[in-house]
Amino acid sequence: MRLGVCYYPEHWPESMWEDDARRMKALGIEQVRIAEFAWSRMEPTPGEYDWGWLDRAVDVLGAAGLQVVMCTPTATPPKWLIDRHPDILPIGADGRPRAFGSRRHYDFSSPSYFTASQRICTAVAERYGKHPAVAYWQTDNEFGCHHTVVSYSPAAVGRFREWLKARYQTIDALNRAWGTVFWSMEYRSFDEIDAPVATVTEAHPSHRLDYRRFASDEVARFNRMQVEIIRAHSPGRPVAHNFMQLFTEFDHYKVAADLDVAAWDSYPLGALEEQWFAPDVKARWLRSGHPDFASFNHDVYRGMSKLPFWVMEQQPGPVNWAQWNPAPLPGMVRLWSWEAFAHGAGCVSYFRWRQAPFAQEQMHAGLNTPDNRLDVGGNEAAQVADEIRAVLAANADANAAIRSKVALVYDYEAKWLFEIHPQGADFHYPRFAFEYYSALRSLGLDVDIVPVDAALDGYRLIVVPPLPVVPADFAARLASSGAQVVLGPRTGSKTADVQIPANLPPGALASVLPLRVWRVESMRPNVTEAVLLVDNQEATAEDGVARHWRDFIDSDSDTVDSLDVRARFADGHPAYVKSGAFHYLASLFDDALTVRLLKQIAEEAGVETISLGDTVRFSRRGALTYVLNYGDQTHTLADVADDAFVIGSRAIEPQGVAVYRSGN
Repeated sequence: MRLGVCYYPEHWPESMWEDDARRMKALGIEQVRIAEFAWSRMEPTPGEYDWGWLDRAVDVLGAAGLQVVMCTPTATPPKWLIDRHPDILPIGADGRPRAFGSRRHYDFSSPSYFTASQRICTAVAERYGKHPAVAYWQTDNEFGCHHTVVSYSPAAVGRFREWLKARYQTIDALNRAWGTVFWSMEYRSFDEIDAPVATVTEAHPSHRLDYRRFASDEVARFNRMQVEIIRAHSPGRPVAHNFMQLFTEFDHYKVAADLDVAAWDSYPLGALEEQWFAPDVKARWLRSGHPDFASFNHDVYRGMSKLPFWVMEQQPGPVNWAQWNPAPLPGMVRLWSWEAFAHGAGCVSYFRWRQAPFAQEQMHAGLNTPDNRLDVGGNEAAQVADEIRAVLAANADANAAIRSKVALVYDYEAKWLFEIHPQGADFHYPRFAFEYYSALRSLGLDVDIVPVDAALDGYRLIVVPPLPVVPADFAARLASSGAQVVLGPRTGSKTADVQIPANLPPGALASVLPLRVWRVESMRPNVTEAVLLVDNQEATAEDGVARHWRDFIDSDSDTVDSLDVRARFADGHPAYVKSGAFHYLASLFDDALTVRLLKQIAEEAGVETISLGDTVRFSRRGALTYVLNYGDQTHTLADVADDAFVIGSRAIEPQGVAVYRSGN
C-alpha cells in the first residue's frame, strides 16, 4: 500500500523542483509518474534529444527518496513529426483527419507512427532503463481516449485486410461466415473489403464487429511493441498502463496480458456526470460518486493485473472535462483512496501534484492549488499516508488477497456486438453488467470480475450479464464449476460470426439450459412489464418490473417442462427459469427485484449475504474488513469489538472509513 502523484517538471520552473520533491516525501508520497506528455521537450528537433532537464528532474526526485514511474511519451506526437508524416493522424468516420492541437492524435495502424514510436521508446528506455530512481514504467497514456481506437485511414484498411486474411484464410470462408449473399455483398478478394463506414444504411454487422476486433488488436500490438522495448532495456522493472474508467473500446484483457500492472484513472464525479445514470441519481451522488462505480473498475482491473493493480490518477478535487464539475464532499478523496486499497490496490496516485494555471486542464484540481498551497485533497492524502502506516504496523499483510465466492463475467466483445446490433437503443451492456455488480455489492459480497475464458472452479456463484457470444466450452466449464450460475437475457444469442445459432438462443448453452428463445422484443424507456414471482401466492405487479428487453421462452417445447419457472411476465410468459444450477433471467429487472433474486440465488449457493442498501459498502482483504460510508447518516457497526479497529470506530460518519481486524 503506497501513495503516488503525477508530476510535470516541464510545467514548472526548475527552481521549484527540489521543494516539490521534499514536500511530496513529507506528505507521504512514495512514487511519482512523469513524462507521459513530454515528447516535444525530449526531442525538440527531429533526431536531436534534450535529456538534460529530464536527467535533472529524475535525479531530484530520486535524491528525495521518491521512486519514478517513467512513461513513454507516445500519447502526444510533436508537431514536427505530424508535419513530416501527416499519415499519422487518425481518420474519423467523416473521412477527415483528426488534427493536431490536443492529444492522442495518432492512428494505431500508421506505419510511420509505429516506427517513430519504436524510436522514441528505445531512446527513453536506453536513457533511463537502469537509472536507480526509475522503479516502474508506464506505456503511453489512456489508450483510446477521445474515441481514438478506431481509425478509417488507408493504413488501417490495409492492415484490416491482412487481419481478415489471417482470420479466414480464404475469401469464400469469409463470405460464408459473414453471410454476404445478403444484399449482394459478396467479395471476390480481401482487397475488395473496405472499412464499414459511410454506407447508405447499416453496414454489415459481421463486418463491423470484425473491424472492432481488428482495431482492438492494433492497440494490443502497439502496446506490446513498447513493453518489449522497455523489458529489453530495463529488465526487472514492472510495466503498467493507465486504462480508463468503464472504457470498453478495446479488449483490455489482451493489452493487460503483456503488462505487469493494470492501472486505471479514477474520476468518480466526472464519470457519474458522463455515464447513463438518471438525473435524480446524478443529483443524489453529485459530490461523492456512485457507491459502486469506482469499486466496479477496481475489480475489473484487479482481475487482469499480475501484480496488485494501481489507481494511476485519483481525482483530488473538481475536474474540468465533464458537463458539470462539482467539488467532492470533504472526506471523499480519503474514502476513494481507502476504497482502492480495500479492493487490493498496490498504489493510489493522485492527479496531479499542483493545478496548472494554463492550457486545457487549468480548471482541473491538484493536491496543491496553482499558488502552491495544499488543497483539500492534499490534506486528505496526507491523512491517508498516516493511516497506511498505522494499518501496515498493525497488519503487515493488510493487502493480502482473498478468493471471492462470487464471480461476474465481463466481456468487451459483448459491448461491441450490442452496440452494433442493439435492437433496442438503450441496450447498454456496461450498464447492465454494472447493475448486476451493484446488486451483489449491496448484499455485502466481494466480487471477482473475470473474462469469459477464466478458470471458474472454486466459485459458488457465477453471474453472467448478457453475453451474446459464448465459447464452445463455456457450458461445460460452468457446469463443472459446481456454482450456481445466473445468465442474463440475450446470452448465447449469436455466433462468433454474428449469426443466430441454428438451434436458436441460448445456442451452445442449450446443453445445460434446455430452453428455446423464439422471439425477443425491446421496450422503450417509458415502458415496463410486470413480473410476478411464481412462489408468491398473492403475486402482484409490485413483485417487480422488466425493463429494456424481453426474451420469449418457448413454453410449448419438449424441453420447457424440465424448467422450474420461478417468475412470469403478466402475460404468462416465463421471466425467470431455473434448470439444475442454471438460472436464466429473460429480462433486465428493476433494481429491487434484481437484488431480491440474487440474494435468493446466493443463499441457494451457500453464500452469506448482508442487506446493506445503497450507501454502505464492505470489502475484505486478508484479515481486515473495510467499511465505507457513502451516505449522509452515521452508520453504526454491531458485533465488532472496539479493540478490533485499526482505523475509525463502530460509528462511521458520512464519507467515513473504518478498518477492523476480522480474521481470514
